[in-house]
Parts: sequence; structure tokens; C-alpha cells
Amino acid sequence: MYDTLIRGGHVIDPAHDVDALLDIAIDGERIAAVEPDMPPEGARQVLDATGLLVTPGLIDLHVHVHWGVSHYGIEADQCCLARGVTTALEAGSAGAYTYPSLKRWVIDTAQTELYALLNIAWLGMIGDQVGELEDPRFIDEVLAERVAQAPEILGLKARMDRVGPLPATEPLERAIAVAERVDKPLMVHIGSEARMHVPLDAVLERLRPGDVITHCYHGKDGNILDDRGRVRQAVWDARQRGVLLDVAHGAGSFAWDTARRALDQGLLPDVISSDLHTYSFMLTAVDLVTTLTKFLHLGMPLVDVIRAATVAPATWMGMDARSGGSIGHLGPGAAADLTLLHMQEGAFPLHDCEGEIETTTRRLAPVTALKRGRFLGAGPASALGLLTL
Repeated sequence: MYDTLIRGGHVIDPAHDVDALLDIAIDGERIAAVEPDMPPEGARQVLDATGLLVTPGLIDLHVHVHWGVSHYGIEADQCCLARGVTTALEAGSAGAYTYPSLKRWVIDTAQTELYALLNIAWLGMIGDQVGELEDPRFIDEVLAERVAQAPEILGLKARMDRVGPLPATEPLERAIAVAERVDKPLMVHIGSEARMHVPLDAVLERLRPGDVITHCYHGKDGNILDDRGRVRQAVWDARQRGVLLDVAHGAGSFAWDTARRALDQGLLPDVISSDLHTYSFMLTAVDLVTTLTKFLHLGMPLVDVIRAATVAPATWMGMDARSGGSIGHLGPGAAADLTLLHMQEGAFPLHDCEGEIETTTRRLAPVTALKRGRFLGAGPASALGLLTL
């Protein structure tokens, strides 16, 4: 007897090359079986997913949920689990001195499964009056190294923005040094070269395999395109070296023109993330599912879009099936983290961060989510008329 049976859904599990109408049986907190036409009599409750997409629980590799401390912070469950995201990465809102509050009051209390990147600056992203890399005294490598060894901290974050009166690459080099000592990757925020005070090529050439460039399709000066609109050679070289490209839409880091030119040249993102925060939640980015819709609109196949928000981030986190992990896939024994999505047809406006609006004829919408086998996101299935006992 299974606890829950999800019947009739279009299951997309890129980790196992699954793209078919299948049923999913859940026993406790784990997936027990993924098979066609399973009898409903074998389950305590049945979810009718006819007409819906069923995917591994979506993973958002870039959010800011340090609510009450960072000016960027929003509530994790409101922007993640309620919108179909079952696991998320807090992308550097907290530094070494502010991290304990993130751990105690956010990571340990949210229903969304949360991990974190540690900002190389000890103050983190508290306010916008001063950039955390404007003063070299904000970087304490010894302190960062000690805090970054926490198991829920998956890497370091260097926000190359408003870099202060010091050699422009110094914060990056110090962040890499700490990342190497704790044997964890580094995520680097790239933005306007005028605010980074260092050419993008100089940033890219310092990154190691497994490091992440986030905001890869922004439209500011010094983006991934050269003056002719071609993807920079340094970007191709970094990709070849194993540096990952992360979308991180946010309030100012996604441009239709940059993304379309890059995709047309074959530079697809490794990871699609939202960069949800105070200034992007329900505005430009809206949520991860809306960001996924934008890449469908740009021509990415649905399976590849789902891959970029499931197995790809899970692999980077070391939590995918091949690593012995339990998220990002729907194999038997995996965590029963699932997202149910509806593909809506119509005419829907989609905004970038440059004031440009495009209209798509289909969009993804979150219906509900299960976390460890429990209905916790996007409204209970019973309220939606999907669940029978």
C-alpha cells in the first residue's frame, strides 16, 4: 500500500531521460515507483495529474531570503515553495557575521529546503548604502574560512559590483583563495563593467571548473557579448573549462536581446534561476516558473528547460542521482519532492529588465508541490479538486 499515487501526469525527469505519461507512487518521504497504469486501489490517496506536467521538485540556485536582515530578503516559503520550488540556494545575502541569523531563523525554520552561499564580505548584503566590496576591511578571510565550513554552506559568493578603491581583482582573488581552502566553489555576480571596475574577461579567466557566473544574460555594458554582438571568446573558454552559466534573472539582470543572441549562437545556460528578492519578486522575475517560461519562449526545448532547474543545479550541489543524492530526479528511492505544472495557452506578456515586453503563446504555471511526500506548496491538492482518498 502506497501513501500517495500521482496518476496520469506527463512526467519529465531529465536525469533519467523520462518524458512520458506515467504514474508515480510515494511511500513515506520517498518515491517508490514510476510506472505506467498503476492501480489506484494500491494507494491511500490518489492525485489525478491528467493534463499536468510532473517534474522533480524545482531547484532555484539563486534567491535572497535573509528576511529581516538583508534589504533584499523576502520570505522563503512565500517565494519558493508556494511557487513550486522545493529546494533553493540563498545566494550570498549573509556574510560571516550575519550568517548565524540566516541559519537559525531562515534555513532551520523554512519548509523550503534551503542551502547557502557565504558572502566573502563579513557584513553580507545588509543595505544598499555601501557596497560590501567597497572597503577591503569588509573582507576577513580567516573568519570567512571558518564559517564557510558549515555543511549547509555550499560555496562562496563574490558580488563584483561597486568594487572599492583597491585593485579591482583583489576581492575576487581573495574569495577564490577562501573557496580553495574550504574546497568549495565560488559564485561570481557579474554586472556593469563600470561598476565592477575590471573587464569581464579578467574575471572569467580567474574562475575554476565548477565556479559559477551568475547573471549571465544581463544587458548592461560589458556583458557576455562583444561589440559585434558575438559571444566573447573568454566566455567560451570559461565554459570549456567547466565554469557554469547561471541566469539569475532578478530586477536588472536579464535582457531579451542578450539572451536571444547568446542562445542563437549556441550558448545555453547551465542553470536557470530567478534571483528573487525584494525588488524582483512578483515584478520583473516574478518567480522561477516565469523565468523558465521565458526560455521556452526563446526556443529552448521543454525538457532542457526543466533540466536547467532540476538535475543541473542538483548536480552542482552534489545532490543528484549520480552523486548518490536524492533531489533533482524521480528515481525510486529519491526524495518525494515533486512539482506539478500547468502549461497554459493564450497570450501572455513577459518582461525583461530593460523595459522590453514580448508576448508568448504558452506559459508554465505552478499548480502544487510536494516536499518529502507532503503537499506544502502552491495550495493543497485537495483544494484544487485533484486529490481523492
